[in-house]
Amino acid sequence: MNSIIKYFSDIFKGVHTLWEGMKVTGKYFVSPGEIVTEQYPENRDTLKMADRFKGEVIMPHDENNQHKCTGCGICEINCPNGSIEIVTRKVPNENGKMVKIIDKHIYHLAMCTFCELCIKTCPSDAITWGTDFEHAMFDRSKLTKVLNHPGSSLKKKEVKS
Repeated sequence: MNSIIKYFSDIFKGVHTLWEGMKVTGKYFVSPGEIVTEQYPENRDTLKMADRFKGEVIMPHDENNQHKCTGCGICEINCPNGSIEIVTRKVPNENGKMVKIIDKHIYHLAMCTFCELCIKTCPSDAITWGTDFEHAMFDRSKLTKVLNHPGSSLKKKEVKS
């Protein structure tokens, strides 16, 4: 007897949730003023991506073209598949002490798993997510970017040097 009541109760709950979903769908169906579907690529100029969108790793620069990256290498160490490479060198500062400066912060977008470990572990908050999502191209080497030089990309032979 108890299983029969549970059976019909489950059917009633299923019909109720179906009805709730159909009400939402019906509301959008009969109200022509509300546009739900984005008409991409026609609206490319007005398209606004959500702030939480993970498009690619970027390194923001200020108005003087300076970034916060210190070249510590923590993002490179925490990257599970090696999509980040940091090339640094040591130069003497004005006191004669050797300091590390960053030459290249290389990001391989084609290898990135978007796990966010590099961004979460960066102590200086130098890298973050960008909202660019159009990465379809014929040459995969164009997906390799140098983050500390904005607007640049590398070819494979330049990365190895």
